[in-house]
Amino acid sequence: MKFGSIYEEYLRAEQDKYLAKCSHVEYKRLKKVLKRCRLDRSLQADGTNGEQQEDRSDDSSDACDCNSCTLCDQMFFTELTKETSDIAGYFSSRVQHLLNLHVPSGLQRYIWRVRQCFIDDQQIMVQEGRLLVNYVTMNAIAIRKILKKYDKVHGSVSGRDFRSKMQSEHTELLQSPWLIELGAFHLNCDSSDIDEPVGFFKNGFFKNFSCDLTGTQPVMTMAISETIKYDYSLTCPICLPFAQDTLFNPYALSCGHLFCKGCACGAASVYIFQGVRSAPPEAKCPVCREVGVFAHAVHMNELDLLIKTRCKDYWRCRLREERTEMVKQSKEYWESQAMLSMGI
Repeated sequence: MKFGSIYEEYLRAEQDKYLAKCSHVEYKRLKKVLKRCRLDRSLQADGTNGEQQEDRSDDSSDACDCNSCTLCDQMFFTELTKETSDIAGYFSSRVQHLLNLHVPSGLQRYIWRVRQCFIDDQQIMVQEGRLLVNYVTMNAIAIRKILKKYDKVHGSVSGRDFRSKMQSEHTELLQSPWLIELGAFHLNCDSSDIDEPVGFFKNGFFKNFSCDLTGTQPVMTMAISETIKYDYSLTCPICLPFAQDTLFNPYALSCGHLFCKGCACGAASVYIFQGVRSAPPEAKCPVCREVGVFAHAVHMNELDLLIKTRCKDYWRCRLREERTEMVKQSKEYWESQAMLSMGI
């Protein structure tokens, strides 16, 4: 079955669910634009006669010549940018809401425990997680497919360049830290509840998440199909040289790079007890050197819980180290404040 049919089936299946009103890629409509564009190019290549050209003169603004395609540029790159932004925003907000219920804090934790005495929401949360994974992967693949078709029709690399731009601007859906968090959520739940495909994904289009924390390079893998897999490194690039392979108390910066909390704070020249988000605006990502990526850093609670569960001894050792360092930094900070107040 072609992807267009699979995608249409997916959209029909979502009509009665809570995702029905959210943004989706207009894959079918964009394919029609490409089909008309391909026809225009074929007629131009065949050298249409003057009468045909005159008949088509009224639609000259929609025609695609060899050097540019105003219609496609407007329909694809402007519209896809908006659709991708809407999809990413909806996905992140829904995942945050879901994970706040799974790993609550403060008063919400007690309310959640009381609720569990009367209602078992675990299956509902797992099902919602499935829907969100299906939602983001289907739309990401739709974008990938339509951009490849764009390049094929126009004999260009504009679609490939657009994907590169999405990656540089952190709007690539499958690079979202919230997708990693959702994968950790799936792995933290009962695997028997996660691995079974549902709905139209019984055709094998969506598989599952897996995680290997025992190898030399800890990694989480999301298999969309037998040929499409994404690996997410769970190694902190800062403490790796010190034989601390796996992330601890991880944070994702706005640029998408993952770090241990202590490492991120050290890179931004702030104390651990102050937090990653207290970094100055001019602080740069240690990997890509992008400025201003600390203010909206995401605390990866589910990923931390996954590492805590699967690497208990390692997690406890890192916890002791972080607490020791935090006490040391707190002592230095208050001593400096005391000396400053005395004018020394």
